Amino acid sequence: MTAEVGHALLLSLMAGCATGIGSAIAFFARKTNTKFLSFSLGLSAGVMIYISFMELLYNARQQLDLITGDPSQGGLITAAAFFGGIFVAGLIDKFIPDTENPHELHSVEEIGGALNPEHTHRLRRMGIVTALAIAIHNFPEGIATFVSALDSAQVGVAVAVAVAIHNIPEGIAVSVPIYFSTGSRKKAFWFSFASGLAEPVGAVFAYLLLMPFLTPLLMECTFAVVAGIMVYISLDELLPAAHQYGHSHLAIYGLVAGMAVMALSLLLLA
Repeated sequence: MTAEVGHALLLSLMAGCATGIGSAIAFFARKTNTKFLSFSLGLSAGVMIYISFMELLYNARQQLDLITGDPSQGGLITAAAFFGGIFVAGLIDKFIPDTENPHELHSVEEIGGALNPEHTHRLRRMGIVTALAIAIHNFPEGIATFVSALDSAQVGVAVAVAVAIHNIPEGIAVSVPIYFSTGSRKKAFWFSFASGLAEPVGAVFAYLLLMPFLTPLLMECTFAVVAGIMVYISLDELLPAAHQYGHSHLAIYGLVAGMAVMALSLLLLA
């Protein structure tokens, strides 16, 4: 295993562990900082969107033009891979039950009330299904983080941070119903933490099953697919969640700030 691969796997692990941070926040904070979450989710979306279009997709198009020797063919392959990534992410969402939406927002204030025995079973089921749904979502995100880090260490760090921010509210979403249904902070934390481990599992999957078959052509196609996945995540999950916290302008400010920070960092380290 090369240092680059080890670094990419470590970044995926760290991003996945952020669900545990969300769970911890739910237990130790007295109040949900909705302004911070709205801005942070917007920031995460801005980072992902900018990297997807200006780094992964742009570089994939350039390399595919060289590999194929035909700009028209390179552009067609790039576009097909990009929309293929969007299709894959959408297909995953298709199989997540709407009644157990893994991105349904929960707040710290929900914790601390009396347990209602009539709702215990339903809440336990909600928490378990939510954890499973988030794990399914995190799997391709782990692949995205891993592949991005292989393309560039700097891009990999940025994607990992963006994914980690995205995972914090998901940790709250798992821990709240599990805590209510069991009364156990420990169980709630571990369910939340375990749902994030699908992130490094996705990275290991990419390393063991994808890398041996990655020719230069397939590698560039993979970058375009990952760009599609990250754009879908940003538009379907991050921005809607940021708006639901009730601070739409802060979400947009975060989006622009995320793009600006990534633009500046890529220029300075070019």
